[in-house]
Amino acid sequence: MTTNSSKHQLLILALAVALVAGLFLLPKVIVKPKEGRGELAQDAAQTATRDGGGQATNGSKAVASSGQQPTTIGPEQPHMTVPTAQRQEINGLLAKYKASGADLTGRLRLAQELAAKYKAVEKFDSAGYYFEQVAIARPGEQAWKRAADEYFEAYSFAATEERQKLLGAKCQELYGKVLKNNPDNLDAKTNLGMAYMASDNPVQGITLLREVLAADPRNEKALYNLGLLAIQSSQYDKAVERFRELTSVNAENVNGQFYLGVSLAQTGAKEEARKAFQKAKSLSTDPSLAASVDEQLQKLN
Repeated sequence: MTTNSSKHQLLILALAVALVAGLFLLPKVIVKPKEGRGELAQDAAQTATRDGGGQATNGSKAVASSGQQPTTIGPEQPHMTVPTAQRQEINGLLAKYKASGADLTGRLRLAQELAAKYKAVEKFDSAGYYFEQVAIARPGEQAWKRAADEYFEAYSFAATEERQKLLGAKCQELYGKVLKNNPDNLDAKTNLGMAYMASDNPVQGITLLREVLAADPRNEKALYNLGLLAIQSSQYDKAVERFRELTSVNAENVNGQFYLGVSLAQTGAKEEARKAFQKAKSLSTDPSLAASVDEQLQKLN
């Protein structure tokens, strides 16, 4: 996706404007395409951050990061849906953390334990908060990235536009610190690019993803996200190109094969789409994926 033509820049701008309205609202699973072409595009784009270009999981989590969606970022008490034993364990750690005072070593150890416990119960923003406290005290590329990655996970589950922007801004801040330490951290740059999609400057996100591919043309996450963004903007030929590249790099990328099928079907290449869908189904035991593939195969008949 490297061209300097004004026409292409207009396409990128149109794509960016379209993205502002509604990314990242669906559960973290492969989304079953709907009947309408517009609905298909919207649903596919909403999974761009969530799937991350990796292979599909079997029974992926669909729990929001913190239950009720707060309008500020900070440590939270365990949500009532957390199992009792884990909730009590976290509460005990929280009490120790608050009482740690000037004991920096003990406080950081407790912060790391809290982050791990919150991550285990999928309260990613709280995990990010405590990893951030560690990074503030002992900064460095990996410390900032641990915090940024947890906030990014929470961002991918954000249920409201307000929450998307809040967590997206936090991701921009922390991934910026990662890249300040190491400008060549492509995973951080890719996630930063996706975080910009809920900001007032989504074009910057596209630019960052293109920079990742310029540095690493075989980067699966960047190829995947750009492919889904192409679907969202109804650029199905471009989506086919991206997903072909992705499945050439990794033929066992389940999501890549599935969305290659989706893109090919939209361009009318039914036989090729059928092969891609069947390949995706063969690579996963996820029943929701199998059901989606079967539905798409039926439509191709």
